[in-house]
Amino acid sequence: MDLISTPPILVENFEPAQRFLRIAVVTETWPPEVNGVAMTLSKLIHHLGQRQHTIQVIRPRQDKHDEGVENAGWSELLLRGLPIPRYPQLKLGLPSKKALIKAWSTRRPDLVHIATEGPLSWSALQAAQILRLPVTSDFRTNFHSYCQHYGVGWLSKPIVAYLRKFHNRTAFTMVPTLAMKHQLETMGFKNLKVVARGVDTQLFHANKRSEDMRASWGVTPDTLVLLSTSRLAAEKNLNLTIQAYQTLQAQGRKVKMVFAGDGPMRAITESKCPDAIFVGMCTHEQLATLYASADLLLFPSLTETFGNVTLESLSCGTPVLAFDCAAAGEFIQDQKNGWLIPSDEPQTYIQRALDITQDSATLARAREFTRPSVEHLGWDEIAGQVETIFQRAIELG
Repeated sequence: MDLISTPPILVENFEPAQRFLRIAVVTETWPPEVNGVAMTLSKLIHHLGQRQHTIQVIRPRQDKHDEGVENAGWSELLLRGLPIPRYPQLKLGLPSKKALIKAWSTRRPDLVHIATEGPLSWSALQAAQILRLPVTSDFRTNFHSYCQHYGVGWLSKPIVAYLRKFHNRTAFTMVPTLAMKHQLETMGFKNLKVVARGVDTQLFHANKRSEDMRASWGVTPDTLVLLSTSRLAAEKNLNLTIQAYQTLQAQGRKVKMVFAGDGPMRAITESKCPDAIFVGMCTHEQLATLYASADLLLFPSLTETFGNVTLESLSCGTPVLAFDCAAAGEFIQDQKNGWLIPSDEPQTYIQRALDITQDSATLARAREFTRPSVEHLGWDEIAGQVETIFQRAIELG
């Protein structure tokens, strides 16, 4: 069997870091909150800790019982936050410049890494600059793209201006794909470094496939299980997932739709797809079983900076039907481990869903190429890339 070839450029190459660092990480989302930023950041920070770096996480207090954690090599500084509109389960950190100056004057980090761009992170950037601490940042969420889905498209330009001002004040901004790097460079963003997201290749594995789970969905061995794993919300292009499923049903295809996730469109999605399975929010372990037990991931989102679900699904042996953007555009080879559709062709997305479900052998062939295409993206490799960017930022002062 010919394995899928590794794309020529997935992350930029750097020399390894030379010493252990004291790293302050500022984020406005953190587990047990369930979202791509919290999950990938926590994995990255965990692996940096395993590489003997000392970590301080600065984040909003999630509830009144949240006291944070402190032990050898790890501490948390919890500050004030407010629920985010439309995302009440998440917190927006409030400005805390004085508190951060005090904390970092007492226990000075070698570097401040800022993972989100809210008020807490802006005050962290100001505090770090006052204390002359090197700062790096992540570009993790397309807030400017989300504006179109919530009727406030006029906010897109001001948001881009704010994000550009924010990130250009840091030594380096890490972005997950080459396409995102090129897009942001055209908008005036500087000092961008490409570092792909990682995937837990031990957790997300094809051996998690569960015939018992498939049986619980009422499917037979010849039923094709379609999976959607995302927030049930407009910015995820969920209407196209629904339309593709309904078209397959209308054509007499023997398919079952499974939705994992929750959000404001859940009720309307349940009404449009009454015979679909809705499993709600899932743990990572549950997601791994869902991916491996499905036959095709439908992922038509156009607003991702990356799209962790692409790597997770491929790692579990399940091919992906997606638009040619974000992680899908860099890790899916069309008609090998999945299928890529031009971003401005929604009807082609639906037609491709029809084409590839005509014969189960089509999906079976693609499954052979899925896991080999992402096995090299374990989190320790990604942590090494980030570690070296941190070291370079410190050297630049």
